[in-house]
Amino acid sequence: MEPYDVIVIGAGFAGLTTARELSTAGHQVLVLEARDRIGGRTWTDNRFGHELEMGANWVHWCQPHVWAELSRYGFTVESSDRAVEAWWHDADGTPKQGTLQQFMDLITPGQAAIVADVARVMPRGFNPLYTRGASDSGDAIADILEIDQLSLQQRIDSLDLEPEAKRANEAVWVGHANAPLDRVALSSALRWVAACGGHWELMHEASATYRIKGGTRALASAISADIRGEIRLGVRAERIIQPSLARVSNASASDRPAGSVADSCADPQLVTVECSDGAVVEGRYVVSTLPVNAIREISFDPPLPAAWVRQNQERVASQGVKVWIKAAGHLPRFFAYAHQYHPISVLKAEFYGKDETGDYSLLVGFGSDHGAIAGIDFMQLQEIVDQLRPGIKVLDYTLHDWMGDELSQSTWLINKPGQLSRDLEELQQSFGLVRFATTDNANLWGGFIDGAIESGLREATRLRKML
Repeated sequence: MEPYDVIVIGAGFAGLTTARELSTAGHQVLVLEARDRIGGRTWTDNRFGHELEMGANWVHWCQPHVWAELSRYGFTVESSDRAVEAWWHDADGTPKQGTLQQFMDLITPGQAAIVADVARVMPRGFNPLYTRGASDSGDAIADILEIDQLSLQQRIDSLDLEPEAKRANEAVWVGHANAPLDRVALSSALRWVAACGGHWELMHEASATYRIKGGTRALASAISADIRGEIRLGVRAERIIQPSLARVSNASASDRPAGSVADSCADPQLVTVECSDGAVVEGRYVVSTLPVNAIREISFDPPLPAAWVRQNQERVASQGVKVWIKAAGHLPRFFAYAHQYHPISVLKAEFYGKDETGDYSLLVGFGSDHGAIAGIDFMQLQEIVDQLRPGIKVLDYTLHDWMGDELSQSTWLINKPGQLSRDLEELQQSFGLVRFATTDNANLWGGFIDGAIESGLREATRLRKML
C-alpha cells in the first residue's frame, strides 16, 4: 500500500482542520480517531431531552479562526437570556441575592486590577511572547518572564480587596480557569484578556455567552464532510516510529518499546504508526493533536521532545469539571457564585423544559476539582447546590469526566506558572516528521475551539510547503 502524505492523529477541531486543508489541496490524508465520534473535547450529546455540550461550548466573533469557520459553513450563534438574579457569597460565606448590576459593581474594581498591566505585558494578543523592539518603551520579554512566574492567586492577594469582593473575584476566575487559583498562571488570565484587546468585560462575554446554533457537533460535521480522505473511528494510534531519528537517537535499544520497528527495514524517509486494530500505516508526515496531558498515551520512538515530556509530567493547571443539573420547576434566570474551593464554584440556569415530571430547568455548573463531583450521590449534590442558591430541588445530573478520560486527561488549557514562557515555542516546533496541532499550543485562544482551529491551520500551512 502506498504511504499517505499525512496521517492525522485525532478528529477534534485541530485534526479535522488539518485534514481538510491538506486533503482539499490534493494530498492523501488518513485520520485516526480513538473515540467512536469526532469532536475531541467538544461533544454535543442528547441528555435530558436536550442537545447538551458536555465539553467546549462558547464561541465569539472576536475569535477569528472559529468565526471564519462559522461564516464559511453558514452557522449562526445563540445566547442565553440575561440573568434576572445574581447570587454570591458574602464575607462569611453565606449565599447573598442581588442583581446583575450589583454583582458587577462588586467585582469590577478587582477584575480591572487583576489585568491592569495586560497592555504592557502582552501588547499583541495573537503572540503572547511578543518582544518589543529596542526602540519601544519597556522590555516586554522581561515582563513576560517575570509575570509568568506568578500565580493568579498571588495577583489577587496583592490587591487588598474587601473579603466579599475578593471571594467573588476568585470565584469568577475559578469559573474561567477550572482550577484552584494558586495553580493558575497569571499569564493565563492575561492571555484571555489580551485576546480581547485588553478589555476584561469583552473577555467575559467571549468566553461564556454565545454558543453555536446546532451545537459544536454541527460545525465539526461540516468540516469533516469536506475532508477528502478516510476517517477511521475507534482506531487508536499506539506507537509512532521515525526510523531516521531513532537510528541517531541517544536512546539505547533498551529504551525503546518492545516490538519497535525502528531498527527494521522501514523506509527512513517515512513515519510509521502502529494502530490498536493491528494495522500498520506509513506516511510522509504525522500530525499529533493530542492534548499535553494525554500525549504520552502514544509511544513515540524516539521519545518526545523535552517540552512535551515536561508539561505532560507536570500537567496543566485545569483539573475541574462541568456538570449539568436537572432541577424542578422553571427557575428564574440566574447565575450563582460560591467560593473558589466549593465543589461547584459557578452555576447558571441555561435551558427549560417540561416532561412527565412537570416543568424543569437545566443548570450548568463548573468546579475546580473533578473528584469533588464525579460519582457523588443526589443528597450530596443537593447540599452543594443549596450553598449556591437556596430553593433548588435537584432531580438528576450528568457530566463527562474529562480528567478521567484517558484520551484527554484535561478540560481546557490553563497553564501553571512558568509553563507558557518556558515551553510554548518548543511545543509548536516540529519533531522530525511529526507535527503538533492542538489548542494547547495555539497562540491566540489557547484552550478554546478557536485555538484548535488555529493550530490545525498552522500545521497544514507548514506541511503544504513541504509536500
